[in-house]
Amino acid sequence: MGLYVPCFFSFVCFVFWLSFLHHLTVSHHFASSIMQPLCHDDERSALLKFKQSILFGKHYCWDPISYYPKAKSWKLEGGNSSSADCCSWDGVKCDEETGHVIKLDLSSSCLSGSINSTTTLFHLAHLQWLSLAHNDFNYSEIPSTINKLSRLSHLNLSRSVISGQIPPQLLDLHNLVSLDLFDNYYTDIPGNETHYLELQEPSLQNPTYKLTNLKVLNLDKVHISSPIPHMLANLSSLTYLSLQDCGLQGEFPTKIFQLPNLSVLQLSHNSNLTGYLPEFEKTSPLTVLAIAGCGFSGTIPSSLVLSLEACNFSSGQISSSLGNLTQLTYLDLSQRHNKFSSQNSSSLSWIAKNTNLKFLDLSDLNLVGEIPIWLMNLTQLIYLDMGQNQLAGPIPSCLMNINQLSFLYLQSNQLTRNIPSEISNLTRLVDLALSSNSLQGPIPNNIFQLKNLQNLRLQSNNLSGTVEFDMFLSQLESLEILILSSNNLSVLMNNTVANTNSKKFYTIGLRSCNLSNFPNFLRNQDLLRVLDLSSNSITGKIPGWFLNDSVPHLIYLNLSHNLFTEFDQQPNVRPPYLITLDVRYNKLEGPLPVIPLKDMSEYLVSNNKLTGEISPLICESKYLFALDLSNNNLSGVLPQCLANFSDALSILALQSNKFHGSIPQTFMNGSNLKMVDLSNNQLQGRIPRSLVNCTKLVYLHLGNNQITDIFPSWLGTLRELKVLIMKSNRLHGVIKEPEANFEFPKLQVIDLSHNMFRGELPTKHFQSWNAMKVVNGSHPSYMHDEMISNEIFTSFASYEITDYAYSMTISNKAETNESEVIGKSLISTEKSDLSDHLNGKVPTMKTKIHSGMDSRTHYKHNQMEELDGLLKSRPAMADG
Repeated sequence: MGLYVPCFFSFVCFVFWLSFLHHLTVSHHFASSIMQPLCHDDERSALLKFKQSILFGKHYCWDPISYYPKAKSWKLEGGNSSSADCCSWDGVKCDEETGHVIKLDLSSSCLSGSINSTTTLFHLAHLQWLSLAHNDFNYSEIPSTINKLSRLSHLNLSRSVISGQIPPQLLDLHNLVSLDLFDNYYTDIPGNETHYLELQEPSLQNPTYKLTNLKVLNLDKVHISSPIPHMLANLSSLTYLSLQDCGLQGEFPTKIFQLPNLSVLQLSHNSNLTGYLPEFEKTSPLTVLAIAGCGFSGTIPSSLVLSLEACNFSSGQISSSLGNLTQLTYLDLSQRHNKFSSQNSSSLSWIAKNTNLKFLDLSDLNLVGEIPIWLMNLTQLIYLDMGQNQLAGPIPSCLMNINQLSFLYLQSNQLTRNIPSEISNLTRLVDLALSSNSLQGPIPNNIFQLKNLQNLRLQSNNLSGTVEFDMFLSQLESLEILILSSNNLSVLMNNTVANTNSKKFYTIGLRSCNLSNFPNFLRNQDLLRVLDLSSNSITGKIPGWFLNDSVPHLIYLNLSHNLFTEFDQQPNVRPPYLITLDVRYNKLEGPLPVIPLKDMSEYLVSNNKLTGEISPLICESKYLFALDLSNNNLSGVLPQCLANFSDALSILALQSNKFHGSIPQTFMNGSNLKMVDLSNNQLQGRIPRSLVNCTKLVYLHLGNNQITDIFPSWLGTLRELKVLIMKSNRLHGVIKEPEANFEFPKLQVIDLSHNMFRGELPTKHFQSWNAMKVVNGSHPSYMHDEMISNEIFTSFASYEITDYAYSMTISNKAETNESEVIGKSLISTEKSDLSDHLNGKVPTMKTKIHSGMDSRTHYKHNQMEELDGLLKSRPAMADG
């Protein structure tokens, strides 16, 4: 018994000692927390004043989904300024000993406002680290007071919507280690005004030797447009230098290549920059050299990452000597800006020598033949892009043995046969793009074994069979983008109601997938940005739950070409970021759905059975690009604001409704309108003289109304106008001789039939309409000209591009032809129909006019004495 007493005593002492140590630790921590100073009153005040000077909003974010407005949570506790410790605020870090604010990270905070010399952030004199990246400061200039932050070591203003001259005072920050001003180059859609940061004389000649501590310098897209100063070679601490797309000129200083610590040098997309690659020492730290789109010459070190994208090679084959770079890990030969001649994929077999390659881009390279089997030698490949070529034949099974592949892009080729079942070997695959080929057969079940797959794009093939959508939901847990559109697939949906834990998508494309019901899985898809359910046979109502709260981040919605009858209920909470709404070609009844939001760009509801009037609220959509309400049963008077509510408006299509009253009269200066179609309504009054402000107008159709006016000769100043249709109105008077020979310089289609003109046709009009003339042979010159191409949806989440189509009915008296102007060509529509109460001779011309009026045409409304051989026959036309 006595044996255990000392042991027990020792154990008690040990426990007591542990307890004592714990007490000391807690006490010390408590004391430290008491002793740690709060932030200083003046710095707290500076932060709060900055918060008051800015706005918060998701639409100021580069990515609304990552919305995190750090500064929005800054506040005083109980209104007592002395009790608010700003050191605990989001994005703020203080020195533990002094309490001064030393770090401020407000990146991606969805901020908007102005930065100027009075901005209180510049009162934070102890600040060492400042990031305002990925916000919107409304093209503010960097103020000269930036030099008050003399302790700054890290400054990041990338993608922060700032512009103007970089002040020389910025170069006074001699403690800077990292300076990032990347990508502050913007073009406003309205007016195409450009804003950018620039670094010009004399700033470039200021003593940059002050920045001797600088290790990272990123000035990508900063407008420099001058030679690179040799003083940069004095920045011996530099490890990373990026000057891409800066407009650099002249010869690049060789000494910069030899900076002792420089590992990354990026100079791409400076087309006027020349220079020589020096002999690199084996001990050179340089590992990444990007000189795409420059004029360098010399020998490329074998150890470098190599990008030849956009190098402006004039022509010819790719040199096989690149195969000698056996240590190469990155090779980009894509022909986005090069002009390599077409070649067989087998001619690139030398690439197989580069067995260390991890990144290989051969996209858009005019490659023909089949996918080469030499690729199987590149066992380290992680990224392979052979898209946008002319490769044919099957996808070789040996490609499925490169089991490191994470990114495989074979889209936009001519590939045939089935998707190989061996695709399940690519277990690391993250992104697979096989779209726009001629692949056949079913989607292989093995594809559902790719557990890491995030993006799957199979659209625009000949895939067939039935696929259960639940397989994508349950088996591919990482999937975020799924596009199966435009195949011969039947996608089966069950009626299972999704819950908050259901799989989340960013993009879903199920166009032409034989759907008949609205998918239930769309409930709670709160990350969804792009949804295309067009060209199916979905019937009934658009469910009320869908737009109210299920898809708060939706950007693009296409429900066109279905059988929807109405919205189950008008949504109370509309997706705040919706840019495109397309519900054309349904059977929708009732009032206009979902009045466009402030930031909406495309509002397309044509070819339905909608009734009611246009609300003036539509004019609050300041960024609207396309407004198509055509072919409905809408009525009432057009809001006058339709003529000037949006600087961005390019397409205004209101034809085939029951609108009455006058046409809006005040079209704004600087209008971007390219198409105006108000035909087939009951509009009255005069043609707005302010249409002359629409200097980009290509297509104007006011036919089949009750307009009372004279011939609109003032429209002759519109230098882009190609189509002018005024038929079946009450136009009257004499068509006068043009005042200048350059009136209507690009006019290709004119229809003034069924009006009340009188007098003779002016000869000068025909002589000045050069765009109608047949120049060489039977086809008019415009057949090779570029017609307007309107892209109403451009590549959200690597999706697809849709062209808006102009349509018109050309009256030939004896026949009426429906024609479309689609994309770039104006086919089978070149007509000059002036039939009316005109008299006299058709003016004679030395040059023929390409016309749609052939010998079968009847001129029962005209009293022409003779045709004078002008319009004897119609030349053969290409199929439209």
